[in-house]
Amino acid sequence: MQTMIHGFHHTGLVVNDLDQMVHFYTQELGLKLIREVDSVAPPEGDHTGVPGARRKLVFVGFDNDHQIELVKYIDPPSEDGHFDRHELGSLHVCFRVSELAALHARLQAKGIRFVTAPKFKDLDGKRIGVVYARDPEGNWLEFIEGL
Repeated sequence: MQTMIHGFHHTGLVVNDLDQMVHFYTQELGLKLIREVDSVAPPEGDHTGVPGARRKLVFVGFDNDHQIELVKYIDPPSEDGHFDRHELGSLHVCFRVSELAALHARLQAKGIRFVTAPKFKDLDGKRIGVVYARDPEGNWLEFIEGL
């Protein structure tokens, strides 16, 4: 059976403080601000299933590559509900990086909290490194070197 899915477009995160999250992803992690959209759903709702929802959407990432969509629900406001990284419903965004140890040190110096120090192992003759952190609103971020 041939699949009709042929790639990734974006990962969406519902956020509370849009300005803080845009700053984090663009200034702290160095992603590019791709575009901003003011979105208003019709009274009967749209693809989100939230009738009349007013949202601000900010896409950050890399040109012609996977992007993160930061979604701020203005009306109705979102309810708090963070999931831990091992619970059903949790998610994370994984970034391919070079020089993981140096990146970890730089981000940690800026106050970004990590679960552990980077962990490295040899996999089929390649050095693979991985570490988890959280963004300012608690969303899980994975940084991986060597894949």
